Amino acid sequence: MEHTETSGSRKTKFGVYVPPELVQELEELMSALSIDNRSKLLQEALRLFIIENRWNIAKEVVGSINVLYNHEIGDSDKELTEIQHRFLDIIVSAMHVHLDKERCLLIIAIRGSSERVKELLGSIHSVKGVLLVRPVLMSMQ
Repeated sequence: MEHTETSGSRKTKFGVYVPPELVQELEELMSALSIDNRSKLLQEALRLFIIENRWNIAKEVVGSINVLYNHEIGDSDKELTEIQHRFLDIIVSAMHVHLDKERCLLIIAIRGSSERVKELLGSIHSVKGVLLVRPVLMSMQ
């Protein structure tokens, strides 16, 4: 790794090996979005990765959990409601969206202990009929 000083701020330069198909897709998206600085793009991607994953090691988190599920499989509606009642200490609010005849989107706003959020995520994942669980969480630290 190489350390450099640019405009009063210290930066580290390091090499990254990337498969050609990923580079091609990146360049196509950069062109379509009129982005011309690969370094700034990678810095932003790294910041996003850190923000999206820091909650795993934080003590307190805030955000939402998006749950896509098929309400016609098992008792998924009932089970998801019961789970929410067990986690009222971290659930701030919830919104239920009907997507079509079978599928619903449940958006759960949370705030609290990351350990408790991990328990909530595990409970949601275990419900038969859940198709996708997407946490969007941030550290409160």
